Amino acid sequence: MGRLDRKVALITGGESGIGLATARLFAAEGAQVHLVGLDKAALRAVVESVGAERCHGSAADVTAGEQVARAVEEGLARFGRLDIVFSNAGITGAVAAIEDYPEDLFREVLDVHVTGAFLVLKHTFPGPGASVIINSSVAGLTADPGISAYAAAKHAQVGLMRVAAREAAARGIRVNTIHPGPTDTPFMRRMETAATGQAPEYAAKAFNAMIPLGRHATPEEIARTVLHLASDEASFTTGAAVAVDGGMSV
Repeated sequence: MGRLDRKVALITGGESGIGLATARLFAAEGAQVHLVGLDKAALRAVVESVGAERCHGSAADVTAGEQVARAVEEGLARFGRLDIVFSNAGITGAVAAIEDYPEDLFREVLDVHVTGAFLVLKHTFPGPGASVIINSSVAGLTADPGISAYAAAKHAQVGLMRVAAREAAARGIRVNTIHPGPTDTPFMRRMETAATGQAPEYAAKAFNAMIPLGRHATPEEIARTVLHLASDEASFTTGAAVAVDGGMSV
């Protein structure tokens, strides 16, 4: 018996990194998984690796409400229900002082992270007893120079989560955010090289020095926290901002 037997999960940004690790773990724990992302080829590869009987992929831009709604309809047609939502899609943005930050990129970062999470909630709010998890960041609990758009977006996701948790509680729907610290993914490597101007291996070492546990998380470690919040083990947890950051927000 898996912890997610007979459950159906939707994961945005499931083509790589934390989303991919979570999709594989959910499937291993008995769930059927609906992946939503932009990269059609990567989605097909994940579906093939997980198994088409347990996994389905839909191409959609999370900032476009009609695309999100269509993708959700595809998943419901394929699996018939929805029990878990992991809003995970994101982009890095730039590293620049506020006065130098490009306005169009600032708007894009907020659009993907905040509008995207809002639209995923709007079009998926699942049935009673379900679980919704939004992937925020340690940057949603703290702040650092140069990441005004990313930090603003990640803090905003916490506010969205808290409203959603209040609105959905009467239906037994739980809504939480997770806040990963630096994680060994292509997404994080891009952020680190932009922040430090160093090659990836040196940038990673610089970030390790800022993490009390002294290392990056693996995507699988973050996925295990998502699994806990998605499962019945977290049946009384809602409205929580769960840090998975190696101690960075302490």
